[in-house]
Amino acid sequence: MNKFSNFGKIALAVLLAAGTAACGSSDSDTANAPDPEGKQEAQGYTYGVGKTFHSDEPVTYSMMFSDNEAYPYQADWPFWSSLKEKTNVSFDLSITARGEYENQKALVINSGDAPYIIPKTYDESAFVAGGQIVPISEWTQYMPNYTEAVEKWGMADDLKAKLREDGKYYVLPGMWESAGGGYSYVIRKDIFEAAGVDVKTLESKWTYEDFYEALKKVKAYTGADYVWSDQYEGDSTLGITGVAYGVTGGWGLANGVKFDEDKKAFYFADSTPEFKEYLTYLNKLVKDGLLDPESFTQDDESARAKFYKGETFVINGNYQTLADSMSKMQDKNSELYMVVQPGGPEGLLQIENSRLENGIMISQNALKELGKEDFIKMLRFIDWLWYSDEGQTFALWGNEGETYTRDDSGKIVLNPDISYNGLNADTGKKKLNVDLGYAGGVFAYGGSDELHFSKMTEGEQDYMERIKKYREPRPIQPPIMATTDEAEEMNLISKPLMDYVDTMTLKFITGQEDLNAGWDAYVAQVQANGADRYVQTANDIFNRTKEKLGY
Repeated sequence: MNKFSNFGKIALAVLLAAGTAACGSSDSDTANAPDPEGKQEAQGYTYGVGKTFHSDEPVTYSMMFSDNEAYPYQADWPFWSSLKEKTNVSFDLSITARGEYENQKALVINSGDAPYIIPKTYDESAFVAGGQIVPISEWTQYMPNYTEAVEKWGMADDLKAKLREDGKYYVLPGMWESAGGGYSYVIRKDIFEAAGVDVKTLESKWTYEDFYEALKKVKAYTGADYVWSDQYEGDSTLGITGVAYGVTGGWGLANGVKFDEDKKAFYFADSTPEFKEYLTYLNKLVKDGLLDPESFTQDDESARAKFYKGETFVINGNYQTLADSMSKMQDKNSELYMVVQPGGPEGLLQIENSRLENGIMISQNALKELGKEDFIKMLRFIDWLWYSDEGQTFALWGNEGETYTRDDSGKIVLNPDISYNGLNADTGKKKLNVDLGYAGGVFAYGGSDELHFSKMTEGEQDYMERIKKYREPRPIQPPIMATTDEAEEMNLISKPLMDYVDTMTLKFITGQEDLNAGWDAYVAQVQANGADRYVQTANDIFNRTKEKLGY
């Protein structure tokens, strides 16, 4: 185990200790009193690992609610009544359409009128400096299920990604025991095999060069103009391929910096020889008629139509893409298969390395208005619903005996009259999320591998198992713990710099710019746009904060 990993346990202990110091002593220490039965009589509620949170008196907590148009809010969802029956807790919801959620969140936080609980937070950075959000790392010691998951799943290093310049974090992230499978390539397995490509054997160790050779065989067999026409304007493919080459692109473009674990320093990856090799490979796919250059400009529906019609045989997507495509393929003998992502110069790596999800911010209004002990009580309710195995199972599947049963092996079996995520698609007249309120994005995320797998079809479970079997986890980069002023300065450099990198990436790949002739000019312009200044600032910040990170 490396130093960074060892420090995780120390960091967790420090954070918990900091929480104790920050909270100080209370007039009544019943909140902290040892209680093996998990019953806090003086406070009037039950909590703890293996316990169902229940308040003796009815309690209501204010909360923002992101209303998803795919399963719009209903006041009579069984989810609400079941939650009230189990816990004696209700919500005073501020319901906002999903598309307006981020704007409304900023408005209420900046005005000082935020509800107590603010879920579905992907980026809390804009709210840290304003002082309206609780530095929640000082309070997680009061959340036994959360703390158990951090310790049992070794999440301390993962949580460092959320640390701010003050060494605290301000959001309770959803946590998965293992990273997900993410996006990859959905292929026509029947066509690949007919072309002489043994996909299931090759994918265990194949590289992008092996993938290239497989695509060439498919082109020769089918005579297609292009084997592959992509969706998402190529951004998913650019990001996935970048991992194998040790660079960034597409959805993974970010700020273009990578961390050298040996040198303990950041560097700008997107002007290195490895970046040129990455561009050369993708340009080769286009030049050889394997990857459609329209992949980087067409809308998603155009890419899907080509795949459905049998004009192309590869498309980037997640497992939902595969499930959606099954019924839309014109050739009903099509066999779709999601391959394990190829490796490259960096090795055979898992693409997804984060086990953190969107999370929950807690408004300072909760602490001010509830007081310490009732604030801790609210945290323990959150701890049960979002972080206990019981609460997570309830949020996803509902109640055993009502919406699901368990087979002899303990596996969850959704009632046949209820459909969800491709399960019971032919028999389920009711939808788990639309009609019952379970499996919604505000509550149902994070959990154990067992819970994660429970919502997958057998095909998706197989895909996940193949990734875990054939690919190695990749390290998590340390965060750049910048102050507000430093972050603003770095953003002023990064935005035009990465816009230029993104633009030139597409020009080089599609052949609008000659890579060999234009490479030196590209590198010079990257430097002129401030790449060296950005990296220097990142390393200055890292050296200032590295002790907090365990380096």
